[in-house]
Formats: sequence, C-alpha cells, structure tokens
Amino acid sequence: MPNAERDPAAPWDGPCVIVDPYSSGALFPEALAEHSVPVVAVVTGPRAPEAYASSYRPQDFAEIIVYEGDLEPVVRRLRELDPRCVLAGCESGVELAERLAPRVLPERCNVPELAAARRDKSSMADAVAAAGLPVIPQLCTADADEVAAWLEREGLTGADLVVKPPKSASTDGVIKLAGGADWRGVFTRQLGRVNQFGEIDDRLLVQKFVTGTEYVIDTFSHEGKHALVDVCAYRKIDNGPHMAVYDTMRWLPPDDPALSELAEYVFGVLDAVGMRFGAAHVEVMGTAEGPLLIELGARPHGGGQPRFNRNATGDSQIDQTVRWLTGGELPQSYELLVHQMCVFHIAPRSGTVRGTSALEGIRALPSHHFSIQNLADGDRVPATRDLVDSLNFGFVILAHPDEEQILRDYEAVRAGERRLSIEE
Repeated sequence: MPNAERDPAAPWDGPCVIVDPYSSGALFPEALAEHSVPVVAVVTGPRAPEAYASSYRPQDFAEIIVYEGDLEPVVRRLRELDPRCVLAGCESGVELAERLAPRVLPERCNVPELAAARRDKSSMADAVAAAGLPVIPQLCTADADEVAAWLEREGLTGADLVVKPPKSASTDGVIKLAGGADWRGVFTRQLGRVNQFGEIDDRLLVQKFVTGTEYVIDTFSHEGKHALVDVCAYRKIDNGPHMAVYDTMRWLPPDDPALSELAEYVFGVLDAVGMRFGAAHVEVMGTAEGPLLIELGARPHGGGQPRFNRNATGDSQIDQTVRWLTGGELPQSYELLVHQMCVFHIAPRSGTVRGTSALEGIRALPSHHFSIQNLADGDRVPATRDLVDSLNFGFVILAHPDEEQILRDYEAVRAGERRLSIEE
C-alpha cells in the first residue's frame, strides 16, 4: 500500500531510509539495530564525497539504492519498502531527502514548499526574514556589479565582509574580507569554484561580517514540535588569512543565561524554514542586538558529534530520532552531566611535519576523553583553513567534572602543537 494511503493507526514497522548515511548519519544503523530496525541507504552518487568517504559503512545497510538522476525509480522502490522515515544523514543528502520524503512519506516530512530554505543559505535567510526574524544583511548573486550596488545601498562600502557559497558546509569556501578589501577579486575567483560536494558555486553570498558569540544549537523536531538536544559555544580564530578556523567547541549547561533567547529564536527559525520532522543543526551568532542566523542544516550535527554528546548529556540527536521512531519518550531539554570541550587541531602553515611525538602526551591529560591525530612524521599538512582541514588533522575531546582542569588541558594541547615542526 503506498504510504500516501496509510492508516494513521497502523504500526510503523518498515525500515528507516537514510540519504547519504555519512558523517554522523553513519551512526543510525547501530542505534536502530538495538531495536531490530533495518536501515536502507539512498546515496546521491556511486561514491561518497571525499570529505565523508572514511565514515561510509555499506555493510551496515539492508539495501543500498543509488540515485542516478531519475527520482521515479527511487520513489517506487521506497514506497515498496514502506519505510518509517526518510532522513538526510549529512549535508550532501539534504536536497534529495527533501525531494523524496513528501513523495514517499507525507505524514513524516518537512514542508515541501520550503525545501530550498533548508539547504540554500540565501533562500534560508529569505524565509527567516519573511517570518519577521532578524537576519544578517546579505546578497546572493553571480553579478559583481550587483554586489557593488548593494554595498553602496546598504552603507557597507569599506565594511568587513564574508563571501561564501550558498550550498556547502564546514566553512568550505568561506572567506572574510577585512574592510571589504579586494572583494571584487575574491568574488570573481570564487565564482565557479567546485565545492567539497562536487557542486559548482555558480552564485555567491556576500554578507556583512557580524561579531559576537557563535553558538551551535542541535534540535530534534516531530510533528512540528521542537526540542533542544544540546547547545555549544564555538570559539573561532583567524589563522593567517583564513577566517573562522575552529579553535574550540564548549558544551553549555541548560541553565546558561543565553539559552532562553537562543531557543526562542531557533524554534522560530525552524518554523520559518518548514522544519517539522528530524534533526537540525543551527548555527547562530549571538550579537549585542540579539541572535542572528548564520545557517541551518536539516540533518544531524556532523563530525560524529552525537557520540560525544552522549558523553556530555547522556543523549544525542541520533538517540532521540530512534526513540521517537520506536515509541520512546522524548525530553524537552537536556542535562549536562560533565563539562566538555572539543579542541580542534590547527596547523599555522603548510609544510612537512616533524616531531609528532609532541602530541603523544595528550592521551595522558586528566580530562582526556577521546582524541585523534592523523599526522605522522614526514606527512604534508595544509595550513588549517576550515573544519574539514581541522578534522583531517585531528581533534581532542576533553571532559571532566572540574571545568578548570579542562582549561589547563586545553593549554597543554596547544603547547604540544607549538612543539611540532612544520617546514615548507
């Protein structure tokens, strides 16, 4: 029976469908296996995007369906499977998941008419502004002359700017321009670039650069109701000419004074972009004038973050999704069980690495919970430009009842990095 004719009282006993089950999306099969729920993968190409290839575990799926440009055979097969959900596993799967879900499972999908607002950052901001919420001033175009006119009109000539793709992730292609220096040259060079998903950046976003505390708010929605799963504060730094390089991500307690205003704004954003079911990853800048949306991902927080969130809070977006799909109870908020921080490794310059033994002491730190370093002596390392570079280098999760211990161990991590030799 096609899902469009499903009896609302009928049990949900089909598989879960994950589109591009990479990054944190690769965590669904294990969590669902505990409830004897099979998982079917739909992939947007025969090979995973390079940034996600290491996380792909094809052996975890009862069936793998390759989308080859024609939606109809995929829709037909999914209807035969009668799934209980169609969800994006990571950013590269969002658009296809948003096209499939209304066709296969209209009872459990986001608002179809707003699908573009859940992927394209320009449409996203337009939808949020249309809902009456404040957004960062921006323009999305392929025309440099249109940018010049917009800068003049908005009084942003000579202001700090950000140029970035409307469809990418992990700060890929994000460039900060102090005082708007050479914005036209940067715009021209970036236009037509192939991003990490293999897509051509045929338009670019130009934004006013705003400052404040950057937060990431992870949520889970069902039937249009939203709940906080965790809230973290990012610290980013400039690494030479590269802006927005990740330094740390710190988990915040649910009684942090910033959370009330953030939650109200983020739930309004979720409504504005038509988010009704599934995990979302929302990045917000907390400015002196209030929160402003940076971007939203209609999928779980990437980088395997749900595993670390379980350590900090005892829960995750993966766990909440599975509980809801299998009839479990859902909390409205979260608790912080232990202070936790992610420290992202940073290479200050490109070159050949020596002395990687300087990082061996990290695992002996009192607050060490998890770490990975992907460098050996003689390897070439690029200067850290974005989150992909950071994850390729490695990162450290520090967790401890004493927050001061975490801060001391953070300094020890950076001291170890400084002892590395990177010769060009």
